[in-house]
Amino acid sequence: MSGIASKLQHNREKSQGIGANSKAVKYLNQDFESLRNSCLERGQLFQDDCFEPLPSSLGFKDLGPNSHKVQGIQWKRPRELCSKPQFIIENASRTDICQGALGDCWLLAAIASLTLSKQVLSRVVPHDQSFEKNYAGIFHFEFWQFGEWVDVVVDDRLPTKDGELLFVHSEKNSEFWSALLEKAYAKVNGCYEALSGGSTIEGFEDFTGGIAERHELGKAGPRLFKTIKKALDRGSLLGCSIDITNASDSEAVTYRKLVKGHAYSVTGAELVEYRGNRVQLIRIRNPWGQVEWNGAWSDKSSEWRYVSDSDRDRLIKRCEDGEFWMSFSDFLRQYSRLEICNLTPDALKDDQFQKWAESEFEETWRRGVSAGGCRNFPNTFWMNPQFVIKLEEADDDSDDGEDGCTFIVGLMQKNRRRLKKMGQDMQTVGFAIYDLPKEYYGQKQVHLKRNFFVRHASAARSETFINLREVCNRFCLPPGEYLIIPSTFEPNKNGDFYVRVFSEKPASFQEIDDPVDCHVEQINIDEDDISDRFKKLFGQLAGADVEISAFELQRILNRVVGKREDIKTSGFSLTTCRNMINLLDLCEKVNKHYIP
Repeated sequence: MSGIASKLQHNREKSQGIGANSKAVKYLNQDFESLRNSCLERGQLFQDDCFEPLPSSLGFKDLGPNSHKVQGIQWKRPRELCSKPQFIIENASRTDICQGALGDCWLLAAIASLTLSKQVLSRVVPHDQSFEKNYAGIFHFEFWQFGEWVDVVVDDRLPTKDGELLFVHSEKNSEFWSALLEKAYAKVNGCYEALSGGSTIEGFEDFTGGIAERHELGKAGPRLFKTIKKALDRGSLLGCSIDITNASDSEAVTYRKLVKGHAYSVTGAELVEYRGNRVQLIRIRNPWGQVEWNGAWSDKSSEWRYVSDSDRDRLIKRCEDGEFWMSFSDFLRQYSRLEICNLTPDALKDDQFQKWAESEFEETWRRGVSAGGCRNFPNTFWMNPQFVIKLEEADDDSDDGEDGCTFIVGLMQKNRRRLKKMGQDMQTVGFAIYDLPKEYYGQKQVHLKRNFFVRHASAARSETFINLREVCNRFCLPPGEYLIIPSTFEPNKNGDFYVRVFSEKPASFQEIDDPVDCHVEQINIDEDDISDRFKKLFGQLAGADVEISAFELQRILNRVVGKREDIKTSGFSLTTCRNMINLLDLCEKVNKHYIP
């Protein structure tokens, strides 16, 4: 019951725009403006009782209460560390992010990428805060979490050792936005230690709400240049890097003047005529320094003499400082990895960009019910949740001879970092895609069984099953209806997940079980329908106003169902009772005519 009530309440709020970046959910019901105003009125600095300066906020193992690493740690406000702290000095930049005593370099790389886009940065780091005007020791940040944006409040007490910040810090000792952002992200994930180990893509997604894909350039397919060009047309954020093999490689410069371990941005992709052939070019931006590519197609290379004046002027003059061109073939040879973060339509304010169509669902794997494992377990695979995507319209660019529909599927595990404290790590997850038989087209209440999957091979699948938060892949399939089946690798593994599809053309996406409808009609009950026993029970709890709160509703329902021998239940939780009342649009109370 609690799951249904919660889902109904969540769907209703989402239909009202709650959870968008402009109407972020107040994390733990903490309202930044209200809390700050209250502190200013009382002349006190904010103290966050939801994330206190205690050992439990630091960690559970390496940073646990008994670890030698936490000895001597003191939580201090910036004004205790320097005479004139500032939130952001001039503009946010890469030098604002230096790693401390925590293995969260993946997060630092994502924060560094944030500084490349003022628009994206402003969605995560609101401007309405400083250590001067209206300072009250309280700050807030917004993160995307499994389909909705949350506004996270923190106080500015930061963990220090020997008078210096313990974790993320700026090169400028008086700047604190990056340290406070890390604290807010640690709060969302349960503690600082929960941030150890991860993928930059995870940070990309939580800072943008986009869906991110990774391409190993040593295994690049024939469509990658086209994928890059289309991603740029859609306003996606693209980053590339060169792997380091050991610590001494970090910041090492190659003979072609590229820096290992640095995050570069991909900002352009063009085709030019060169000596009778068409050459694919990639434009790269190095925002961190003056070192710049010196190979073919670099700023002063001889290749530019053999292209038309119009192409040369168009491409070279459009370059900004720190940008350079290189051939796509050199790009594949020199760089190791490309990451593309495809943004949601609401993140793109500029009409020049084409926009993805987005669909999403939340579901669960439950042991013995819906946790069937991968195809290696045919007797249970069919038990997994099943989703249908309907691709009706092929891509516009069918000039390459392929008549297909491009879409991206992302399968994300929910809240796994928070479970680290309890010894639970990421599950190994993936998904398979099947052609849906035409006799099932348009049907919602069909859950395909074992025999279908034994007899049919998948049309596509995730490249791998992996124990990361998300597995994400891009596909191009002919128009039609397809079945998407997300699963853990092994059966009987419990977990919550979030699956979404980005498609170039609008596509319908639905679960093929009965959907939960968030439209709840008012239930009217005649006086004669209410038993005398129920009236007496209600009257005892309701009092003269004949209304009950969520606490009282919980007592009534649990007393009623507790006497039912045909119902096996642990009872109604307080959260469920609150959701039931909220669904009736009442002011935290309900009267007897609304209870069946």
